Amino acid sequence: MADSQPRKTDKEVASEFTSYYLQRATKEFAEDLDKVRTADDFKNDAIHVLVNALQQGTAMFSPEEQRRVVETELGK
Repeated sequence: MADSQPRKTDKEVASEFTSYYLQRATKEFAEDLDKVRTADDFKNDAIHVLVNALQQGTAMFSPEEQRRVVETELGK
């Protein structure tokens, strides 16, 4: 039986996985991120660096693993 939904491209999967990963990471590290954000030496322009650092965690996952997470966790 054929799938009713077309298969997502690798680019779509990577984008959805990154979004999912960042949501999970910020939830898991909420207290630590709050401490960093409220530190005296934290500047607003460091937010971009912090987000990029968190995004680097997605590199640990192969495209196949990312697809599996997107399809099972996000139900797509």
